[in-house]
Amino acid sequence: MATPRYRGRFAPSPTGPLHFGSLVSALASWLEAKAAHGDWLVRLEDLDPLREPPEATGQILHSLECHGLFPDEPVRFQSRRHDAYQQAIESLLNANKAYRCRCSRKQLRANHGYHPNHCRQQPIPPDKGPHAIRFALDDESAQWQDLLLGPQCQTVRAELDDPVILRKEGFYAYQLAVVVDDMDQGVTHVVRGSDLLDMTAQQQQIFRALGAEPPQWLHIPVIVNAQGQKLSKQSHAPALDDTRPIGNLVRALQALGQQPEPSLAHASVVEDVLHWAQAHWQRSALPLTSRQAHGITGGTLSPSDQ
Repeated sequence: MATPRYRGRFAPSPTGPLHFGSLVSALASWLEAKAAHGDWLVRLEDLDPLREPPEATGQILHSLECHGLFPDEPVRFQSRRHDAYQQAIESLLNANKAYRCRCSRKQLRANHGYHPNHCRQQPIPPDKGPHAIRFALDDESAQWQDLLLGPQCQTVRAELDDPVILRKEGFYAYQLAVVVDDMDQGVTHVVRGSDLLDMTAQQQQIFRALGAEPPQWLHIPVIVNAQGQKLSKQSHAPALDDTRPIGNLVRALQALGQQPEPSLAHASVVEDVLHWAQAHWQRSALPLTSRQAHGITGGTLSPSDQ
């Protein structure tokens, strides 16, 4: 059987403009796709309008363009995919792989993570007041090979770890939407931050429950600030300066353990930096432990989970 064409993606949530940590993830996923002569996609995970400033999507796409990172297909917006997510939920409910849940977080904490309403054992009719829908995990000691971190093993506990796939407010959750869209877009490889590593075993079960094999995973260290917090809107990460794309790309390559030539800092166009990066990309040089991200005040790479 022929090896399927590599298809990777960068999927930010539009909660604010891109920051340096976002650029590092985008560049790593772009370079992995180009090294494999594959496709690189961009998907906006715009599923939570309460947390998404209206200008954020435009800012993100503008930043990617300024840094020469153009997708190989039209940008996908998850906000336009509700029908697909609902269809997946109905399929999971019918297969007894999902259930309705009225338990609050406070109730779950007070009950050591178990559902006081016995939601998995006593199905709730859809018209019985506000409720979330959770995926019904199986007990498992999941094992897989991360393309950077090597052999991985995670313990999944049924009921205790069951992720929400539809929130009480009616919003579709990341854990469901990311799987449905990866399946629909034929994504074969996922490059993302190691802060999402703990979700992998759960997502693999959702893939299989929906009839698909999971993609291959590559988890890179996230960029953190001086306090050890991941760069994000919540940690007040500064937005990328889109007027300095060459310097940003050179620093991102350094953060990814590559060794960009000093002359690249004086390149006249971003294409020169990206051409060099493609020609010299070394996955084996990606960092596994904390290191300084050059040019970012207080920014470091956090240790990977191993």
